[in-house]
Amino acid sequence: MTSHTAVRRFRAPLWLLPTVWTLVLGAWGLSRQDSVWRDEAATWQVAQRSTAEIWHTLEHVDAVHGLYYLVMHALFDVFGPGTTTLRLPSVLAVAVAAACVTVLGQRLVGPRAGLGAGLVLGLLPAVQFHLQEGRPYALVTAGVALSTLLLAAGFERPDRSPYWAAYGTAVLLCGLLNWLSLLVLPAHLVTLVWTRAPRGTWKRWAAASTIAVAGVLPLVLFSRSQSQQVAWIPPLTWHMMIGPAVLLAIGGLGALLDRPRAGRPSAAAVGFPLLAVPQLGLISLSLVKPLFLDRYVLFSMVGLALLIGTALDTAARAAGARFPGASSWLLPVVVALAAGALLPQSLAKRSPASRVDDVVAIAVEVRQLKRNGDAVLFMPAERRDTEALSPGAFSGLRDIALVEGPEESGTLKGREADEAPIRAAILAQRRVLLVTDATGVAKPPWTARDRAKASVLKEHFAVVADQQVRGRRVTVYARLEPHRAEGGRVR
Repeated sequence: MTSHTAVRRFRAPLWLLPTVWTLVLGAWGLSRQDSVWRDEAATWQVAQRSTAEIWHTLEHVDAVHGLYYLVMHALFDVFGPGTTTLRLPSVLAVAVAAACVTVLGQRLVGPRAGLGAGLVLGLLPAVQFHLQEGRPYALVTAGVALSTLLLAAGFERPDRSPYWAAYGTAVLLCGLLNWLSLLVLPAHLVTLVWTRAPRGTWKRWAAASTIAVAGVLPLVLFSRSQSQQVAWIPPLTWHMMIGPAVLLAIGGLGALLDRPRAGRPSAAAVGFPLLAVPQLGLISLSLVKPLFLDRYVLFSMVGLALLIGTALDTAARAAGARFPGASSWLLPVVVALAAGALLPQSLAKRSPASRVDDVVAIAVEVRQLKRNGDAVLFMPAERRDTEALSPGAFSGLRDIALVEGPEESGTLKGREADEAPIRAAILAQRRVLLVTDATGVAKPPWTARDRAKASVLKEHFAVVADQQVRGRRVTVYARLEPHRAEGGRVR
């Protein structure tokens, strides 16, 4: 066997380089200096509960993330809780998505387009943010990338039932991780119309899609009873449309540069619907009920990466026609330049300050400011996540507003007493630590309980210490008059 033959036989598959590249991007700064922000804190809390407690929680909150919490619970059991266990599944998921989009680009356009798409995916700013997030959106992106690859394979071989069974399974799992991912189905529908798919493909796609939707439908119906969880999402504005408009413009250019080949779906027919339909679909839903958060359609970035890879391939072909040899170096140069241009943003996304707050950092301040016997309040009650992640920092403190803990109540914030008992409990204290949001991100208290907390502290206590760290704040209040009543926790 000659050395040339050996090299050809053991040549690495094309998808391996984007996979490794994405893994490196994900491993870089993965811990973010051991910071954890409020969304990840929800995953951390629920994943550490027992399976029975998780089911109890899902009856009250976050049913839409139930499958993800069960997966993270299993991982925490095996590997232990920590920022690596929390975020590594997202890194691996985006690496899988990069591998899938590489193979998809290679199948639809050619090796260079596939390689470009795979390398670009992990660099996209939205993907970089969720590449290191302890939330399910990267896993959904991987599932959508896989289902799109299976759709392309099934288009060419409509008689292969395993492809369609795998396709339906991938869509089903994505829907159970986040049912808004079902927006991929109208995107794939547009692809089938665009490519004039044969009847056999239509029949098998319809069957697989129907089964997937039927499997997710109970979750969709049940989660509607928990719609108050997204009540904080602001209504759609024209300013919020700038980002999607830019993405669609970039993707549209890539679609125009595509050179489809007869007998197979094109990158434009696959990539542009995958980019545009989920974005426009979420915008349409948000006109009825505010839901527009880009992370809900993060998976549409697979379509954008495919179209960018196609554009890079077209540019390399054009450069090679005028400057022989240029086509071989254009792709690595462009990727290197893009990585360099995005370096400041990449560094920023790996900083603890990149998120709205840090649940863990403020616990250090609590530990330093507290005295045994002090009381503690959280405003709003959701800020109790700091205690859930750092219980040792709160030892010796009495949570005087709490009636039922988060685990027992099947919630993330616990159940608090009404405003009158809370007011009486606060007045019975000498010192109270208030854990809340930092000045720049804090909102005025809007519940009766929080208004009672704020008014009593303002009228009867004086601030003796105040620390703010990464979006969170702890303020120590001391009683203005001699303390006479016995302290105690509200029951």
